[in-house]
Amino acid sequence: MKRLLLQGFLILMTTLYATAQVKVPAWAKDAVWYQIFPERFRNDDPSNDPTPAELEMPPLREWHVSPWTSDWYKLQPWELAHSPKFYDNVFDRRYGGDLQGVIDELDYLKALGVTAIYFNPLFEAFSLHKYDASTYHHIDNNFGPDAKGDLALMKGESDDPATWHWTAADKLFLKLIKEAHARGLKIIIDGVFNHSGTRFFAFEDVVKNQKKSRYADWYDVTSWADSSVPGSKFTYKGWWGVQSLPEFKEGPHSFVKPVWDYFFNITRRWMDPNGDGDPSDGIDGWRLDVPNEVSHVFWKGWRKLVKSINPNAYIVGEIWDDASPWLQGDEFDAVMNYRFAKACVRFFIDTKSLHYSPGQFDAELAAIRKSYPPEVNYVMQNLLDSHDTDRLLSMVVNPDRKYNDANRLQNNPNYDISEPGAKAKRVMKLMVLFQMTYVGAPMVYYGDEAGMWGAGDPDDRKPMIWPDLKYDDEASDPIPGRTRPDDVVKFDSSLFQYYQKVIAIRKQNDALREGTFRTISTFDNKNVYAFERESGDNSVLVVLNNSNTGETVTLPLNTRATYVDVLNGGQEFETNDGTLLVSLQPRSGRVLVKGK
Repeated sequence: MKRLLLQGFLILMTTLYATAQVKVPAWAKDAVWYQIFPERFRNDDPSNDPTPAELEMPPLREWHVSPWTSDWYKLQPWELAHSPKFYDNVFDRRYGGDLQGVIDELDYLKALGVTAIYFNPLFEAFSLHKYDASTYHHIDNNFGPDAKGDLALMKGESDDPATWHWTAADKLFLKLIKEAHARGLKIIIDGVFNHSGTRFFAFEDVVKNQKKSRYADWYDVTSWADSSVPGSKFTYKGWWGVQSLPEFKEGPHSFVKPVWDYFFNITRRWMDPNGDGDPSDGIDGWRLDVPNEVSHVFWKGWRKLVKSINPNAYIVGEIWDDASPWLQGDEFDAVMNYRFAKACVRFFIDTKSLHYSPGQFDAELAAIRKSYPPEVNYVMQNLLDSHDTDRLLSMVVNPDRKYNDANRLQNNPNYDISEPGAKAKRVMKLMVLFQMTYVGAPMVYYGDEAGMWGAGDPDDRKPMIWPDLKYDDEASDPIPGRTRPDDVVKFDSSLFQYYQKVIAIRKQNDALREGTFRTISTFDNKNVYAFERESGDNSVLVVLNNSNTGETVTLPLNTRATYVDVLNGGQEFETNDGTLLVSLQPRSGRVLVKGK
């Protein structure tokens, strides 16, 4: 018994010690994230738009860059000539988004109030999404000002950094970093270290030279083509069986050394571009794609490298479920908080069996927080939607599904793709209010603040809606033979202003960024949820009415104080015998700041 008690004590002390060692970048607690899908954000340099030759279109197939402001579901003449089906065409589309477009809209992001940008992949790649890298040491040529010249510079390069050039796109990205930093904006980029594309320089060499390739051990090859063996074929493991995404080979513990070295070299390149030991001209961190499919050994070693270059760099992984194995202080600083997103959808959106009552919602949030070291909770990327899900507004009008399930028209033609109305936007605003006042760093998917809607991939990746552009109505239907009403597509300035307001409230109150969290009340019978955030003398009460009717609740505060509703015009509330009486409109909230 004594031995068991001693073992239990040692395990507890080890866990507490590990938790005490967890350190996260301080700036990440204050971050308001904005996710940019580069090809669809803004096209401000048409000269670098992709060409049919670059996309390897058949010579007789007509193809053009798609008009930015066109009806998303309407097929252009050259698309109709290829196929009358929308989903046979949409993945071949390019809209020409580029880095100049991002630079030109940095002031827009600053005005919105965001402080950090997460870029989906920027590296040279064949696809529109860029998760099929052709190289990790160059920015995609179509994102820079000299597309043809960049391709010429890339020829002849290998995994040896001595062969690498700085292309025009690379240099423009460094300019973007500088411009962003000048505005107080941090930059992180997508690291896709599990797989590459088939046009990756090492994979192309493997295909050409087979076993004789200097990169033969880079990929998980299952059989080789051998001219001396009749019927032999070259086969390899693709990510989730997708042959366009060949997986890098991992040995018993991690990647082979040349792959390990290559990833280390590109990490140094983008974190300290001029190699002078000052990382201020480089990126501020990384978002890691499917990191659960890369060994812990690699991430532990890679983290040491990242933090040696920039101790304040931020590392966030894409883990959809419990991420505790990666968040003990020796791998990632945080993850994309999909568990938070799932809980929010069940509370705010779902109405049937999946619905969370306020008490269930509070319990789920507590369980998530308990899973991770306290410091980690403050830097989690609290998202509601992303490039991998349907748009938040469309989630609202398509309730009672598992998160990110049955949201693609390819397999669920009953998914509602129409423009969400005022009721849906009230729900969305309530969710965003909670996102901006809860523990963790909120993340906005590009265009949510502009009122964009859409089903899952590819409909969640429409071109950004800008206030200075006039868009065609969305009137076409992707399902053959079906019709739909005309939906007006335009920038929602009212929604944008709401985002501005709640982001500003977050930034003006330390308690909402770094404060403690305490549940005040869960009114299950009224569908009202109230909690307190507190830091020093800054105390903020947040009360959310998730009901479709107006509600009045009494909050047990056991204190005598005056509160000001900073969300709704500065209305004052005063406690009476230690309680606070609060009335709320349907699907609305109050942010009550305690008077000093």
